[in-house]
This record gives sequence, structure tokens and C-alpha cells, in this order.
Amino acid sequence: MADSSVAETTTGASSPPVASDENSTQIQPIRMPTIEEIRAQEVWNNCAVRAVTSGVMGGGLGLMMGLFLGALDNPITHDTMTARQQFVFTAKQMGQRSWNSCKTFAVMGLVFSAAECIVEKARAKHDTVNTAIAGCVTGGSMSARGGPKAACIGCAGFATFSVLIEKFFDRHT
Repeated sequence: MADSSVAETTTGASSPPVASDENSTQIQPIRMPTIEEIRAQEVWNNCAVRAVTSGVMGGGLGLMMGLFLGALDNPITHDTMTARQQFVFTAKQMGQRSWNSCKTFAVMGLVFSAAECIVEKARAKHDTVNTAIAGCVTGGSMSARGGPKAACIGCAGFATFSVLIEKFFDRHT
């Protein structure tokens, strides 16, 4: 008794009793998802929705990259061109480059996302192998016009790039 009164007088206030196990954590109740959250998840799990979304986002990225890189191009100007003609020429070149980049990145995003989603659903696993397969499909299909050798190199290159990016962002642990 004397010890507790001495402790109260030295600290000035009594503290609440401390549990014997200070490292114990409280268990929080699990919150069940609402019906809207479940429906949104079902929509996003659709491979077509994923592919189209990735295609649109890839197209937007390609458009921005085309505008940026098109502005950096050193246009061929003739001494006979006025400033207005040079501006129009540069604007047309930027527009063409932006549109080509937009189409390329849109197709790339659509094919990669669709391939990864389909492979993931078929394998019922979410790992780096899906990324490698999707990268191979994307690289091979994007470079198929160059023949079988170009398709194989595109497959290997894009698969390697996809896996490296996947490891860099460490999505699948």
C-alpha cells in the first residue's frame, strides 16, 4: 500500500492498469464488401473490359509521348519557308507522330492486357509467368510483319522487358 501511494505522489496521477501482455493486438472485425463493390470487381475481372481500358490508356500515353517526341524532332526546314509555313509543317509532323504513337501504344496495351488476363484465367495463378507469356504474345504480334525471325526476337525482347518491369515494380511476390 505504501509503495502505491508513493508512486501516485511522484507521478501526480494514477495510471490505468496495464495488461500483462503488452504486445497483444486487438482483432478487428472483417468488413464484408458491399454489393456495389462486388459488382465493380466482377466488371473489372472481365478480360474485355481490362483490354479496352488498357488500350485506351495506352493510346493516351502514346498520344502524349508522340506530342513530346514530335516537338523534339529537328524538322527539315527550307530557306524558302516562311515562319508560318515552318510552324504548319512542324505541327503536321507532330500530329502524324502522335497519331502513330497513339495507335501503336493502344494496340500494345490492348494485346498485352488481354493476353495476360486470358493466361491468368486459364492458369488460375497470378504470377510472373503470365507476364512473360503476355509479353511474348505482344512482342511477337507487334513485330510479326518482319517475318518469323523478327517475331521471335520481338517475343523474347518484350517478354524480357515485361518481366524486368514486373520485378522492378514487384507486383507478384
